[in-house]
Amino acid sequence: MRLFYKITLTFVLGLNLGSLVADMGLAANEDRYAAKTEQLATVTERRMREKGLVASAAASVTPAARSVEFSKNWIDAQPDPDGGNEWECLTEALYFEARGETVKGQFAVAEVILNRVKSERFPGSTCGVINQGTGKKYQCQFTYTCDGQKETIHEPRAYERVSKVARLALDGAAPKITKGATHYHTKAVNPRWSRVYTKTASIGTHIFYRHTWRTASN
Repeated sequence: MRLFYKITLTFVLGLNLGSLVADMGLAANEDRYAAKTEQLATVTERRMREKGLVASAAASVTPAARSVEFSKNWIDAQPDPDGGNEWECLTEALYFEARGETVKGQFAVAEVILNRVKSERFPGSTCGVINQGTGKKYQCQFTYTCDGQKETIHEPRAYERVSKVARLALDGAAPKITKGATHYHTKAVNPRWSRVYTKTASIGTHIFYRHTWRTASN
């Protein structure tokens, strides 16, 4: 009888030990697989950046995965951005046009510029939109490009902040907040064109409008 119990106990312990070893082996394989997958994703992301398929590490994250907060603390916590001429032009425009605005207001101004880029009524690039009419009296679209003053960055912290706003806006990471606006003005003025365009939003010190031109697509 004792021999039977001893054999049975040995058999059960053997089964448990075998299962434990198998589980340990499976866990080790899963860890190796996870590490390999992470390594592959990092290499893929780096190669995409090198080929210009994404402008930054932040750009590789889908917009739906981000939780945008229109606050200085949130924008300050974002990674340092980078990019080419389009990003630099948008950053400069946000600095000179909206650096004193709230973060939400800065995103709104960026959205207007990008809405113009998408419109057939304006140039097809951020630099083109921003510099449209520059050098022609009463024809510039953004005041700082024709006020006769040298564009000098005096507030590096503000420039850093709007550079992050510009990057996120270009990457499509921010929700739309101006309802398709293509124009805006400060609340201190009342331009003639504001009487015929459709008002879409009031954010910070700016009022936003959408043009009423009809095209084949609307």
